[in-house]
Amino acid sequence: MSRPFRLLVVEGNTKAMRERHAAVAGHTPSAFYAAVLEEAAGWEGLKATVDIAYPTDPGANLPDGAGLASYDGVVITGSGLNLWKGEPESLIQVDFAREIFRAGVPFFGSCWGLQVAAAAAGGEVKLNPQGREVGLARSIRLTEAGRAHPMHAGRGDVFDAPAIHSDEVAVVPPGGTVTAGNDLCGVQAAEIRHDGGVFWGVQYHPEYTFRELGGILERYVPAMVAEGFVRDAQEAEKHIADLMTLDADPVPRDVAWRLGVSPSASDPKARRNEIVNWLARQVAPTASARGRA
Repeated sequence: MSRPFRLLVVEGNTKAMRERHAAVAGHTPSAFYAAVLEEAAGWEGLKATVDIAYPTDPGANLPDGAGLASYDGVVITGSGLNLWKGEPESLIQVDFAREIFRAGVPFFGSCWGLQVAAAAAGGEVKLNPQGREVGLARSIRLTEAGRAHPMHAGRGDVFDAPAIHSDEVAVVPPGGTVTAGNDLCGVQAAEIRHDGGVFWGVQYHPEYTFRELGGILERYVPAMVAEGFVRDAQEAEKHIADLMTLDADPVPRDVAWRLGVSPSASDPKARRNEIVNWLARQVAPTASARGRA
């Protein structure tokens, strides 16, 4: 390609939330996602430069339609917000997602990103009555549409993935196609076509390393105990420590076995499958068609 892809990462968290995250992890969710996109592009022999937008910040100067059209792809991160609460910080992101759809730019999102895109297209997000999915989303199954969808090319029919969420897409919007689900969450991945744009998204977090996931779970220890995932804080900390060791190379076989972590989750390239496919199969062809590659 003649130039790097120009991508935009939309930070889903408020300033206070991302600063709290950075205090533990050393980076904000959007900065982490930007680095993942650059690395994943490199796996495909591509290059990417990444800008970051902060829609929840007062006075944020968000790109308009023309500004969005100057990007080759837009990604929305996860977030600690809940759409069903109807907070202004959430609703402004739904409005921004509508602008992204209208701009016709390739669009991707993890967890919160999927929820925001679904709401922007006329779907509904609710608190999952089955409870929280924490650590790993188990036995995610591709639907018939998902098995044929390029977002999941290279995936097995059943896989695990890092996840942390209590909300779900309860009503799929018009133009939405569910491509994966599991017993706890019926919409684990979807394509959404709306107002001239195409969104690919997942409820899980293909971008996460296990160290990133473990750092996030540190904040959820009280909830993990209260909701019965572990018996006490010490058990939670042991589980988190085990998760973090899975970033070692090679992956410790005993820890992976003890936690029941499959290769689909433990191998970095397999884990980031949907991100790589989005870059190679959505961003690259679209940029080429626009004469931008």
